[in-house]
Amino acid sequence: MFDVYRNEKCDLLVLSKGSAIPALSSRHNWRKSRKSVSKVSDEIRSAVQRHGYYVRSLRAIKKGMV
Repeated sequence: MFDVYRNEKCDLLVLSKGSAIPALSSRHNWRKSRKSVSKVSDEIRSAVQRHGYYVRSLRAIKKGMV
């Protein structure tokens, strides 16, 4: 299971269930989504295993969709 967080800059933070927010990302105001996620992509899963977290900016995705 994974916990998903978003901040006001539309960044996405994915952590293992029950993990603390990393110090590198603590300066942002992260808001936890209401539900935990059980399935994520292989890219996200491997990043969480290696680093303990996965961070991605959603702004680039939104710009590409316009």
